[in-house]
Amino acid sequence: MNRRRFLQTAGVTGAAALAGCSGMFQTRTLPNEPPMVKNRPDAVYYPTHVEGMEMAGMAKQGRYRLALFYSFPHRFWLMGGGTAKQQEKVTVQESDDLHLMASVWDAKTKTVLPAGDVRIELSKGDWSATRTMWPMLSQNMGFHFGDNMSLDGDGTYAAEIRVAGLSVRRTGALAGQFGSGATLSTKFEFTQDKLDELSFKRLDDKKGKKGAVPAMEMEMPMSRVPPKKDLPGRFVGEKSSGDAKFLVAAVSDTPLANDTYLLVSPRTPYRRYPIPMMSLSAKLRRGGKSVFDGALQPTLDPDIGYHYGANVKGVESGDELTVLVDSPPQVSRHEGYETAFLSMPKMRFSVS
Repeated sequence: MNRRRFLQTAGVTGAAALAGCSGMFQTRTLPNEPPMVKNRPDAVYYPTHVEGMEMAGMAKQGRYRLALFYSFPHRFWLMGGGTAKQQEKVTVQESDDLHLMASVWDAKTKTVLPAGDVRIELSKGDWSATRTMWPMLSQNMGFHFGDNMSLDGDGTYAAEIRVAGLSVRRTGALAGQFGSGATLSTKFEFTQDKLDELSFKRLDDKKGKKGAVPAMEMEMPMSRVPPKKDLPGRFVGEKSSGDAKFLVAAVSDTPLANDTYLLVSPRTPYRRYPIPMMSLSAKLRRGGKSVFDGALQPTLDPDIGYHYGANVKGVESGDELTVLVDSPPQVSRHEGYETAFLSMPKMRFSVS
């Protein structure tokens, strides 16, 4: 398998060929990103390839913990309004040297913080670059922040990362935490040779088929939600919409609600990654009358994970529940997720 292509600066399009100081010409190696699969399913599918990644550094401030990684620059998709037509495909530019990724979590509960804004400034000598990183989903890493970036050649880089406070509701051991942001700092050594040594595996036999690659093994928390058996309260049901799985439970006797807490836990179909940045609402009817009709609030809880919930006046046998996706997830996607979680019909549950 031809894992690399050798590029010269002259006549190169669609890939980076210039590294280091501007005006200096050199030969550079880049992974050969395969063409996109035609007729991709409207679902999670195996991408054309998987890439290795390198740990760049770690940082801490208060209860904030952050890990910085990098891999080859690669394509990804931004969400402009929730439909495939409003997506923006980001392709690799000639100036891109790597794809930089950051994961942020709570030191106490080991909960990944799948929300907020992350802004990074890289500096090396008198060179610097600043970027607000996109919140993203990838099959091998789950939720993280990332973007393609250009560097100033080999050397030691200082990274200053500003993590904004969370606006999403926090409950349990996260209540009252992370309302204020933090600035975290680390340094890392980058060389083109080290980048080129990362693995790059084509998935020619699986690409385009429904499924997902395994999550990477990392010595740090990953963004996952609990399986069905570990959800609290009374399990109401499970449905799929837009290839996302939605698990619904009703929890009584909880600090989360005065009466009953209705929780909806959307997750990716294969890896139990939470799906943030969507708008959900619900309608609960009992005996033909409305019991609840309103929005479900995005909430981060160390035991339930990232979910959507509301306080309702009980959930009883015979109730009819409808969950609506008012706005599909606006989180950016790596290849394999960009065709899923777009058209998301409402879901109906009958409480037994």
